[in-house]
Amino acid sequence: MASDLTLDKIVALCKRRGFVFPSAEIYGGINGVYDFGPLGAQMRNNIKNFWIKSIKSNHDVVLIDGSILGPEKVWTASGHIDNFSDPMVDCQQCKKRYRADEIDINKSCPNCGRKNWTDVRQFHMMFKTQLGALEGHSQNAYLRPETAQAIFINFKNIITSSRVKMPFGIAQIGKAFRNEITPKQFLFRMREFEQMEMEFFCKAEDSEQFFTEWLKERIAFYDSIGVDKNKLRQKEHSKEDLAHYAKMATDIEYNFPFGWKELEGIHHRSDFDLKQHIELSGKDLSVFDEESKQSYVPYVIECSVGLDRLFLTLLFDSYCEDTVEGETRTVLKLNPKISPIKAAILPLTKKQVESAQKIYNELKQNYEVTLDVSGSIGKRYRRQDEIGTPICFTYDFDSDTDNKVTVRDRDTTKQERISIDHISDYLNKILK
Repeated sequence: MASDLTLDKIVALCKRRGFVFPSAEIYGGINGVYDFGPLGAQMRNNIKNFWIKSIKSNHDVVLIDGSILGPEKVWTASGHIDNFSDPMVDCQQCKKRYRADEIDINKSCPNCGRKNWTDVRQFHMMFKTQLGALEGHSQNAYLRPETAQAIFINFKNIITSSRVKMPFGIAQIGKAFRNEITPKQFLFRMREFEQMEMEFFCKAEDSEQFFTEWLKERIAFYDSIGVDKNKLRQKEHSKEDLAHYAKMATDIEYNFPFGWKELEGIHHRSDFDLKQHIELSGKDLSVFDEESKQSYVPYVIECSVGLDRLFLTLLFDSYCEDTVEGETRTVLKLNPKISPIKAAILPLTKKQVESAQKIYNELKQNYEVTLDVSGSIGKRYRRQDEIGTPICFTYDFDSDTDNKVTVRDRDTTKQERISIDHISDYLNKILK
């Protein structure tokens, strides 16, 4: 990674190359909300697929897609109504708002230099809405601040319909919403974001063993997608720092340019959530154990990572600036499985476009590829390097006679000639 890498460089790259755009930019944008362009959307899909494969590789895990809206009772049971708030303080001089736990209110305002604070007060972060059009008869509902509760309230439905056996997991990828006081650091802290969460249900006596096991598996996941091990660490929560639902918790943190921050949380939620929903709904969410002939409420181990935060992490981790042929180039050394474009087909001149087009048309049936025909071959290489394309196939003057293309590797810039008939095999090898 470039030693002088900054958040500004990543933001500029994302907009320039179509990874991420400010949402509603033509109207001034919305702070903490972003849209993902063609490359960003494809890269996110690749991350999701990789995550699902990793979650399901060693355990029985099923997928659901829960609703975004939830009735008030769901969030009362989960503890969000009472606990989901941050301390807020305003500067009365410049009217700028801060999280009180992120600044020193004994000092002057960082924005205006004056010391004139309001009292610290709690700001509830859930987005509230009304269901129904009739005034006075509508029902309170909330946009979900996490995806986990849809898993808990559907636990019995899944047990009954899928006939899964304990222990097993339920996973979900979906949008969540938090009305952050101060969204910041680009995709790191947003108001609308996407989570990848898995709740693993097991017996109480096995829960700590599964907690340790899942922590190891999640660390292995980051290694498998190429994240620098030296930039990862584990941070165990003290009893004072535990969330209201947690018995124990460990964060996997990444060393961003703005410091060590949480990337993924692994939480031992005990039987808190299911018991809360049993109490407020009056429904039985227990499991019958054939061996003991008794019913019990399962314990839960949670693995939760923000898709957008992981997306940002991979951009930081893969970003590199080096010198090639006397010129500085920017390159994203992404794992080929994560790269939005797997290969670029480059005709050397306009005379080769028709032949290159045939190769592109065949490859795009099975791979995310692009046909890049404009600019010098050097500029096209740089363009593909910057978006993380691992391989370029150049159709040149000799290709018509020897039925070969020149393969150029993104990371090493080394080149070799291979048969056009072997292009798919070559791609399959790097995507293995």
